[in-house]
Amino acid sequence: MYDLIIIGAGPAGITASVYAARRRLNLLVITKDIGGQAAWSGDIENYTGYQFITGPELAGKFEEHMRKFNIPLKENERVTEIKKIKDYIWGESDKGSYEARAVIIASGKKTKELGVPGEKEFKNKGLTYCAICDGPLFADKEVAVIGGGNSALDAVLQLLTIAKHIYLINAAANLGAEAIMREQVEKNDKVTIMNNTQVKGIFGDSLVKGINISTGKEIKTLAVEGVFVEIGLVPNSEFVQDVQKNERGEIKINRSNETNIPGIFAAGDVTDVQEKQIIIAAGEGSKAALSAFKYLAKTG
Repeated sequence: MYDLIIIGAGPAGITASVYAARRRLNLLVITKDIGGQAAWSGDIENYTGYQFITGPELAGKFEEHMRKFNIPLKENERVTEIKKIKDYIWGESDKGSYEARAVIIASGKKTKELGVPGEKEFKNKGLTYCAICDGPLFADKEVAVIGGGNSALDAVLQLLTIAKHIYLINAAANLGAEAIMREQVEKNDKVTIMNNTQVKGIFGDSLVKGINISTGKEIKTLAVEGVFVEIGLVPNSEFVQDVQKNERGEIKINRSNETNIPGIFAAGDVTDVQEKQIIIAAGEGSKAALSAFKYLAKTG
């Protein structure tokens, strides 16, 4: 029986683990990977204390801090169910079962799929959801980035020094990312911005050769050798059924990171906290750990 189990090791989960370890809680971290969305980010210029750092570098700093405390860690493990049984929390993963007096869900979000013909067939065959992971594979090629928010423009900025040309396919009338990112993308001649444009399908042979797009009633073909899907994220919350969630599947929390179930806390992008930022997720992780510690002290 652990005092606390933390699910996820992104900015929220890692920060929660550091705070919990400093309070000498008997804890365990279960995670599919380390770093979360931070590890897939490009250049970061708004994390206090670092005027400039890449996503992988910042994720590495987080991991280094966590490992300093020798926190028990189960990597490459996916939690499949969480429920409260009497006065403890029972959890099951694809590799085992666990019990704890309290749990912090910090499982973050995952990429949203387009849901168009050809997407599944060409996944990892020219279609990818991570520019920082797979961008170098598309050196001197024409590619398409699908989306119009921060993640899409971040992908474009990462690809500027790699790809020959980038088509930015945005379903909305205007780009919705941060102003400084829009300015960098809009002024670059290597980028063609296509607003009010929908992706209708992806085609090719053994690899991607192009996409079908619609700018209204007309369907056009755009020849590209790479497709980067960056249309947003959905919360990794399906494994916990009893907590209250909003219409987007985000776990509802109060200002103390408590869910509707005593002993189950949540932090970071998996929750309904208004803004999704690395620095906010880290702060929410610390709050969740402090609240869990108070809960454990009260419940004995």
